[in-house]
Amino acid sequence: MSTPLHEDLGQDTRLVDCRLYRPALAACYLVRDGDELALIDCGTRHSLPQILEAIAAMGGSPEQVRWIIPTHVHLDHAGGAGVLMQHCPHATLVTHPRGVPHMIDPSRLQAGATAVYGEAAFARDFGQLEPISEERCIAAEDGQAFALGGRELRFYHTPGHANHHGCILDSASGWLFTGDTFGLGYRELAIPSPYIVATTTPVAFDPEAWQHSLDRLLALEPSAVCLTHYGKYEDPSDLAPMLRNSIQAHVEIALAEESNNTEGREERLYETVKRLLVDGAMAHTGLPRERIAPLLDNDARLNAQGLAVWLARRAKRRQEQKSD
Repeated sequence: MSTPLHEDLGQDTRLVDCRLYRPALAACYLVRDGDELALIDCGTRHSLPQILEAIAAMGGSPEQVRWIIPTHVHLDHAGGAGVLMQHCPHATLVTHPRGVPHMIDPSRLQAGATAVYGEAAFARDFGQLEPISEERCIAAEDGQAFALGGRELRFYHTPGHANHHGCILDSASGWLFTGDTFGLGYRELAIPSPYIVATTTPVAFDPEAWQHSLDRLLALEPSAVCLTHYGKYEDPSDLAPMLRNSIQAHVEIALAEESNNTEGREERLYETVKRLLVDGAMAHTGLPRERIAPLLDNDARLNAQGLAVWLARRAKRRQEQKSD
């Protein structure tokens, strides 16, 4: 499936394909109002060329970028923030207060990711993380608005996928840029309508908080949601039940595993989660398993890892309660 490096969505907004792992997996969004630009999420270091190309396609320059706003600091959303800030001298980085320290000093992020992926894979997929000076960062308060030309970009704290997640509402378009809070919705599986599922990647999956975040986002009555994974979808209130059901299905998979021995747990979770995602996509789209399974394999693996971490946290809390 051929996808452009960037595309005009209307409302002075462009989707930029970050080209992580494969086309149409991870996006960021460039918004323009007057002579000012904002970038919501920014992919990895390797996403820089297509971001700069998209800025030029809008008739802008890196000097016009006012805001760089990662929804959270997972590397597919914020790994390229430091190098992008170097190319955008007048930009300020905005993200959740829990995320800002990792943007100022990304050494822990890089060390943790390198330990998971290995040095070669980390360099290939993400590249070196660059620190950002504290003076160029803002820790966004819940509901804080940031002016962009004649519009406002308002940052809402939305824990659930991550405890430092935020979503951004554009006052001009009514679109909500949701990072991972509105789940995964790959275009290849949007047949005949979007197929939206949860992403429970490590390390801070919180299903109860996530459901509350969805309540809050839907109360804003956005006209569309713009997902990092992947693209813009209208009628979010109609799509939300599918995501809510997926969150609950992941919880039930994890709880069914909770009483089992921890040895081999992650692999068992992976097999069950993959079956959930792939079977659901087959039923939704009518596409064959061999077409769908490769698209969702990595997400199933990451979701399983996140559920294993969630179960470990639950076990730790139970142990602490016994000690009290």
